Parts: sequence; structure tokens; C-alpha cells
Amino acid sequence: QVQLVESGGGLVQAGDSLRLSCAASRGTFSLYAMGWFRQAPGKEREFVATVSRSGSSTYYAEFVKGRFTISRDNAKNTVYLQMDSLKPEDTAVYSCAAHLTMSDTSSYTSSGWYDKWGQGTQVTVSS
Repeated sequence: QVQLVESGGGLVQAGDSLRLSCAASRGTFSLYAMGWFRQAPGKEREFVATVSRSGSSTYYAEFVKGRFTISRDNAKNTVYLQMDSLKPEDTAVYSCAAHLTMSDTSSYTSSGWYDKWGQGTQVTVSS
């Protein structure tokens, strides 16, 4: 099954941008819908964005619409999260996740759908 490794996190100032990457190995990446989730200290994990198997469909949490963009490159077995106009409240550990599915949809917004998770990457936004 697919294994996931995130990268690209770091410490930035409010208003800056970051691009997170999630590289997949083993398994057939194009069979998986992919999602990004985040967890801030003392808070529950929350959905951020998801992209369909082909990349043709995406869905975002309300609090990131217009600021974050999820995309994937199936030839590179990688999913990305471009984060612009970052805010201090975006500070969290960001994790990517994979859901094996026959459907090319972006409807998997609950963490319970996802079978595989990466280890996470820390994003810290200072004010």
C-alpha cells in the first residue's frame, strides 16, 4: 500500500506563502483520492482540502477557500498544498492522507475515509 511523506513546512510570517508536498511511494498513486488535514495544539484534527484521483475535482474547508490550493501530479506521485496569505491561526501540523477508491470525486472530507497517513509537517505562522 501507498506510503506518504510530507515536506515543505516551516516558520513563516503572517501573509507569507508555503507549499507543502506529499510524496507517495508503493502502491498506485492514481487510485487514491488525497486529502490534507491539520491539527493545532489542543485541538482536534480538521479537514483542509481534498483532490480527486485524477486531480480534476477539489474541495476545501471554508476557512482556506481562496487562500489554499490543492493539486497533484500523478506522474510524480505527489500531492501539493499551496498556502498563500497565511495567518497565525493556520499554525498546525499538516498531514496528507490517501483514500483508495474507484470514484474520481473530491467528496472525502472526513478523516475516517482515509487509509494511509503521512507523519505530518509543522507549519508555524508568526504575527
